[in-house]
Amino acid sequence: MKKLLLLLLLILIGSACTNQFVKEEKNLIDVYGYAEKVLYELPPDWKDLDKRKDVIEIYGEYLEGITFFIDPGHGGEDRRNKSKTGKVVEADVNLYVSLALRDYLEAAGAKVILSRKDDSTVDLHYRSELANKSGADFFISIHHNAPGQRGNYWTNYTSTYYHAKPENYEYEPSEQDLARFIQRDLAYVMDNPGGLGSFDGTYSDYLIYPGDGFSVLRRTEIPAVLVECSFFSNRMEEIRLQSREFNEIQAWGIFRGIGKYFRVGVPEINFLKDESGLKNDTLKLRYDLVDKKGIDPYSIKTFVDSSQVGYNFIQETNRLVIELANPEKGEHTVRIMCKNISGNHSLPYHRKILVR
Repeated sequence: MKKLLLLLLLILIGSACTNQFVKEEKNLIDVYGYAEKVLYELPPDWKDLDKRKDVIEIYGEYLEGITFFIDPGHGGEDRRNKSKTGKVVEADVNLYVSLALRDYLEAAGAKVILSRKDDSTVDLHYRSELANKSGADFFISIHHNAPGQRGNYWTNYTSTYYHAKPENYEYEPSEQDLARFIQRDLAYVMDNPGGLGSFDGTYSDYLIYPGDGFSVLRRTEIPAVLVECSFFSNRMEEIRLQSREFNEIQAWGIFRGIGKYFRVGVPEINFLKDESGLKNDTLKLRYDLVDKKGIDPYSIKTFVDSSQVGYNFIQETNRLVIELANPEKGEHTVRIMCKNISGNHSLPYHRKILVR
């Protein structure tokens, strides 16, 4: 008898839960079912205007004078990426986030160049050309994602892309460093995961286009990353993306990531030209590796014309020496990579030298 009563009770509870779920589901229906308002958290350092100002000032110490090329993806004739209801157009949301990011960066003393400031058409290849000619130091392309599978309205995560993979010569570790900082803070303020295809939410663009990658990352010569803030196709995310306030929060996450990246520091590689020369058929090249926090001596890699070569590093003075015995006459490209003890790599360093 007790078992029967318990069974009936469980059935009643289950029925009540089902009825409640049905009621909630009916309240959420709008084309494919969602609430007209989806809540999101206001980051404490953004919600409080005084704290927001303090954060901008803190990062301004590291961002002042740096020029960023911000690329709001799509736009103009390219407005085909829309949520199912059509209430979110990716091109528009990309622009809203980019404009807010511009405002935060400029408030911190950085300079910002935009590939577009309104709903205009900018050819995909021309975006990289603009960036390369702009004199900017960094390129950040802003996008929102959608799954390849039709009818998938549940997938949603934040991801940040860099070009190539570590085993490829064209891979620049500094780009992945920047991607990691942006990804961490953007995902945090949006309360989004980083997806299951990556441990930290950063991805090589070779995962999407093997051996080729994204055009804007492949063709852009300055350090470049591409941010997929979230999935506009997700039925809940669609509501949040309609909010300009939420778009500003997205930009705030990207801004914080950029600020933290520069606060950690980026090693510099300085070529000592007047101490280099060809003597006894040996070319000796000297460089100073500069970083306030110190260079990780085990991170150094040196290449000449894409072939890895040996070097001597004097840790006490941070002096790097490359000796090339009997180098062929003509032009050569020297590439150097290193990272500081905090884990940030040097920016892409490719210097041409001429052996006469």
